[in-house]
Amino acid sequence: MRLNCKLMFMRYISRSAEKFVRDSLDNRKILFLLGARQVGKTTLIEHILNTGEGEMLNMDAQIDQARFKDASELEPIEGVRALTSGKVLVIDEAQRVPHIGRITKGWYDARVPVKIILLGSSSASLASIAASELVGRNEKLWLTPLLFEEVLAGQKWFSETRTPQQLQKSFPKQVQAILMQRLIFGSYPEAFLTDDSRTYLENLTSDYLLKDIFTKSLVRSPEDVRRLLLELTREIGATVSVLQLATRLKLSRQTVQRYLDLLEGIFVIFKIPAYYTDVATEVTKSYKYYFWDTGVKNALQREWTVSTKRSDIDALWENWVVAEIMKLSRTYRRHEDLFFWRSRHGSNVELVVKQGSKLHPFNICFDSLMAKPSRAFANAYGVEPKIIYPDNILEFIL
Repeated sequence: MRLNCKLMFMRYISRSAEKFVRDSLDNRKILFLLGARQVGKTTLIEHILNTGEGEMLNMDAQIDQARFKDASELEPIEGVRALTSGKVLVIDEAQRVPHIGRITKGWYDARVPVKIILLGSSSASLASIAASELVGRNEKLWLTPLLFEEVLAGQKWFSETRTPQQLQKSFPKQVQAILMQRLIFGSYPEAFLTDDSRTYLENLTSDYLLKDIFTKSLVRSPEDVRRLLLELTREIGATVSVLQLATRLKLSRQTVQRYLDLLEGIFVIFKIPAYYTDVATEVTKSYKYYFWDTGVKNALQREWTVSTKRSDIDALWENWVVAEIMKLSRTYRRHEDLFFWRSRHGSNVELVVKQGSKLHPFNICFDSLMAKPSRAFANAYGVEPKIIYPDNILEFIL
């Protein structure tokens, strides 16, 4: 498929990752652009590259698989030129190609005059390739569902010259209305642009998002995976016991753990560990699981009520905030780690961002009147948590 920046069906949403992709075009390293299906990886590449600059192969298509296989058996220069006469070769769904690491390593080492970009919706398989066969020859970028800053940037009243506090103060109703829509319908580009977000998300979660693990026969029963995901929707904000999940689902602990790892690998869920320095007083070897996108969570539950009175509003808000900060961390390649904190006496901090030796703790609460920073954390670490609620959210994510 010849690359074409003309988008025929939907308008292009400017992505914050675009700068990093453009910068990568100036070096020879093989670029891994990773992210879930439907987050816009192909659209981003089409937007950046002009017609005639390169070729894109889709490894979901048998004809492109055959072309790639034939080219891989040629000498590196001949093989790449059989695929593109331009400056860039993009391989979409690259995780489907056997020996993709060995083949692209050969091309890179032969110094073919073409930038190679691998798009993938399975982080586990491509990351292992990058770590083994392409050490020192690659760089990785992540594309997530839309950042809230990307959503707001398209609003007529948005201005980068205003501070987050000024925006929230000047346009409180607009910000809150958009925020509620994104809490319920998430931030996949098409879910944001379409007039029927509900149908789109239900179709996405029923088949397409899980395609990689279903088509590779990595699970015995797709229904077990869906039941596990439903259990996770009820566990947001709580520490997850794999053993308890296994018991409820009537599966082995090993099977549940494997399914969790697979779902992480295709960017459906992610986990954050407990932060601790004192094993006697703090929760240690525990994890919380979150969905990368709250629209996916709501689609799994078929719960589309747009209301601040939802029974799950606190859990939904916590998931959205933690996911937004994780998305920012991945997009901008920040050197930081995310944790939660909990004392054995029940004190709690929903999110701790660790940058080097510096801690940034946050209590996350939908109702600002109920929000209180954790004194226990402040006493233990000398840093008082900040509180994130809807009326001040822009201060922390813009």
